[in-house]
Amino acid sequence: MNSLIRRDPLDDLFRGFFVRPVDYGTQSEAPAMKIDVREQESGYLVHAEIPGVKKEDIHVAVDGPVVSISAERRDEKDVREGERLLRSERYVGKISRSFQLAQEIDEAHVTARYAEGVLELSLPKKVAAQARKITIQ
Repeated sequence: MNSLIRRDPLDDLFRGFFVRPVDYGTQSEAPAMKIDVREQESGYLVHAEIPGVKKEDIHVAVDGPVVSISAERRDEKDVREGERLLRSERYVGKISRSFQLAQEIDEAHVTARYAEGVLELSLPKKVAAQARKITIQ
């Protein structure tokens, strides 16, 4: 006995569209820069994960309480003769991150260290100006 199966072409189209992932072969999005911020009595300590970047390509700017970190990872062509690159999933380009702290930073005493893919910033708090009592003559 023959069984008839009724098929709806639109149903098949949508079923395949939602089930299978679509890969356009485009470059991946910029990864998010992950940071840890700790407050201490005298300032803030920031750790930012920026793997695979040379320290010369990292820039830090401090404007009052706003801290901006940017980095650029350059594409290094290291394909040797007789080889060909089949797939590259590592991100190449610029990433940046800005955040605001609760108190202004003393820009003159900021220190930065970069080791093993982690940027460490020591951001001392700016000492608030003390109100002076003025005597009238």
